[in-house]
Amino acid sequence: MADKPLRVACIGMGWWSDVLADAMKRSGKFEIASCYTRSDEKRQAFAKKYGCAAAPSYEAILGDKAVEAIVNTTPNNVHAETTRAAAAAGKHVFLDKPIANTVADARALTDACRTAGVVLALGYQRRKESHFRWIRKRIDDGVFGRLVNAEANISRDRLGQFQPGSWRYTAEGMPGGVMLQIGIHYTDVLEYLMGPIKAVRGSLAQLVLPGENPDIASLIMEHENGALSTLNACYASASEYYLMNIYGKEATAYYDLHQGLRLLKRGSSTVNAVPCPKNDTIVEELEEFAGAVRGTGKPEMDGGKGTASLAVLLAGIRSAREGRRVAVAELLEGSDLRSAQDQIRKKG
Repeated sequence: MADKPLRVACIGMGWWSDVLADAMKRSGKFEIASCYTRSDEKRQAFAKKYGCAAAPSYEAILGDKAVEAIVNTTPNNVHAETTRAAAAAGKHVFLDKPIANTVADARALTDACRTAGVVLALGYQRRKESHFRWIRKRIDDGVFGRLVNAEANISRDRLGQFQPGSWRYTAEGMPGGVMLQIGIHYTDVLEYLMGPIKAVRGSLAQLVLPGENPDIASLIMEHENGALSTLNACYASASEYYLMNIYGKEATAYYDLHQGLRLLKRGSSTVNAVPCPKNDTIVEELEEFAGAVRGTGKPEMDGGKGTASLAVLLAGIRSAREGRRVAVAELLEGSDLRSAQDQIRKKG
C-alpha cells in the first residue's frame, strides 16, 4: 500500500496546476486520475496533457471512490468551499498557499479536514530550499548565536504577464495583492528561520500594474525573540529577484538568487560561499503529502500553521490600511490557531 501511487484529482486549471502536475510526474508517486475546472477548454487541455479524465463536475470527482486525494489550486476565495466538500467526501487535500483569504475560512476548512480525519497539507515550497535548510541547521547548532535581524525581498516582473480579470489581480480574489500572493512565501521563511512573528507594520502601493491591487508591499515585522525583520515584495520590477539575509550575533548568512548562499562569521572579513545543491522543493512537498496520506509522517505545513501564516499577512494588510502597528493576535482567535503559533515557536 505504501508503494502504491496516490491517485489524485486536480481542480483549478491555471498555470500553477501544471507546475504541480509536472512535479507529480517527476515524482512517480502519483497517478493523476482526473481534473475539473469550470472552463471546458482548460479542462480538456489539462486532461490531454496529463493523460487523465476530464470530469464533468467537481461532484463527479468527489463521488469517485478511486480518487484518494484532491490537489487544489482553485482561487483563494473558494478554498473553504472546495476543501470542505473534499473532506466530507473523505478525500485528502493538498492546498496551495495561502490557505484562504480570511481566518474564518481557514479555520473552517481546517476543522472540516480534522473532523473527517483526512490529511490537509499546504504548499509552502520556499522553506524547503536547500539554502534555507542549511541556515536553519546552523541556527539550531548555535552558529548564529542570538538572532537579531533579517531582510528579505521577493520580486517578479508581471507587467507583460498581467491578465485582466484574473482573480489574482482583484481585491476579492487576492486581498493585499502582491503581499498575499508572493510575499507570504518569505514571511513563512522568516518565521521558519527567525521564529514566530508577533506584530507587523505594513505599507502598500500600486505603481505599475493596472487593476485594483497593490503591486508593491513592504513589511516590518517584530519576532517574539525580539529580532526585527523586513520584507519587500514587488510585481513591478524589471526582473525576478530573491534576497534573504539573516543576521545573528555570531554570524550572518547572505542569500540572493544570483550569488547563492554566503556566510560571514564574527571576527572574519572573509565572506565564504556555501555550496547548496538545488533541490526539487515541489516534488518534496507533494511526496511529503503522499507519505502523510499513507501514514508515514505529517505535513510540515498543515491547516493550523497555514492559518497562522495567513494571519501575519492579514496583519500587514490591516496595518497598511489603518496606518498602525498590528499585533498578529488581533487576527488569531481560538486555541487551535494559538496552538499553531506555538508549533512554530517550538520549531524556531
